[in-house]
Amino acid sequence: MSFQSHIEWTDATWNPVRGCTKISPGCKHCYAETFAERFRGVKGHPYEQGCDLRLVPSKLGEPLRWRTPKMIFVNSMSDLFHDGVPDDYIVAVAKVMVAAKWHTYQVLTKRSERLRELLSSKLAFAAGERHIWWGVSVEDKKYGLPRMGDLRGSSAAVRFLSVEPLLEDLGEIDLRGIDWVIVGGESGAGARPMRKEWVLSLRDQCQLAGVRFFFKQWGGVRKKQAGRRLDGTTYDEFPPRPRNPVGSIEQCDTTLREIETLFSFVTFPSYSIVNPRKSEGFSV
Repeated sequence: MSFQSHIEWTDATWNPVRGCTKISPGCKHCYAETFAERFRGVKGHPYEQGCDLRLVPSKLGEPLRWRTPKMIFVNSMSDLFHDGVPDDYIVAVAKVMVAAKWHTYQVLTKRSERLRELLSSKLAFAAGERHIWWGVSVEDKKYGLPRMGDLRGSSAAVRFLSVEPLLEDLGEIDLRGIDWVIVGGESGAGARPMRKEWVLSLRDQCQLAGVRFFFKQWGGVRKKQAGRRLDGTTYDEFPPRPRNPVGSIEQCDTTLREIETLFSFVTFPSYSIVNPRKSEGFSV
């Protein structure tokens, strides 16, 4: 877990899964891939296998060991709902989130169909928890907007959109059932431009619908120089965060033992590589 994330809309990151594969245009300049591939072949490094998909069971219990309430981005370096992640492993992650409920969790995916299906079945026990926020990426009309329908059709108590990188004008969107919208431009080498009027349209729609709006960044090659102010204002809105008591050390230890018993290294190997570097029917 990274205790102090540089991502503007979270406090920390937790990665019980590492690695991913590309599925839509928003993945083209994936920051996780860029970072992970830098360490491919470095013996002993957490990303020795680069951005190949891996399960990391030793990371499952981390939130239970962290006593100070935090906002946690779940799998910042992967996608929890990737086809290569077993259902039971996703359930294990959700059990930890439910148990360590003094934190607030932000779960973001591009695999919205699987999110919807599991929240109505194996993850039903976690869907209604207001300290777990479930979100989808919405980068364009073709790939992004359909994910909104899946999210809206799910049983999630708190729903959010990550409109980043925003690659085109989304037009008028249906914000019914959405609690939070994050908007941001792409950053780094080869960053695709984002136009101001696209952002203003989304901000105005959020304000009209009463949806909390967070503007993350303009992006570009010089992200810090471009900043994150929109018309002179910094938008840092969030949904309400539940204030749940921190579990006792005894309770946390008991939960940790249960998780380690049910989801051991025997059940899930320390890493499993699934279709390394293969995109899911999407060409970049």
